[in-house]
Amino acid sequence: LDDALVEPGVVAVFENPSRGFYVVAECEDYIVAALMVTFEWSDWRNATFWWIQSVYVTPEFRRQGLYRRLYNFLRERARSEGSVCGFRLYVERNNLAAQRVYESLGMSASDYLMYEEAVKS
Repeated sequence: LDDALVEPGVVAVFENPSRGFYVVAECEDYIVAALMVTFEWSDWRNATFWWIQSVYVTPEFRRQGLYRRLYNFLRERARSEGSVCGFRLYVERNNLAAQRVYESLGMSASDYLMYEEAVKS
């Protein structure tokens, strides 16, 4: 990752909450797990999907249920918001461990593939 891009990208979320928000887990004043949520409006559902992105758990804190706790926090927050119709995320095809975690939480693989194209200015 390019710090010259990532750092202002993170700051941009804090400066403009319409872009998203972060959820973190701390241990002794250190962030040990984090994820970011961004928003996708669905005209088909007249509601918002929350995209879970930038998931990270520090290696020494993995397999301790931290992601599950962050996800359950998001579930409760989404239910209380009332305008969230679901969660979406992308995962690398070969990251089977992460896929198992997501499935254990009730998520399922989508019928959609993701495509992208970089826009050069």
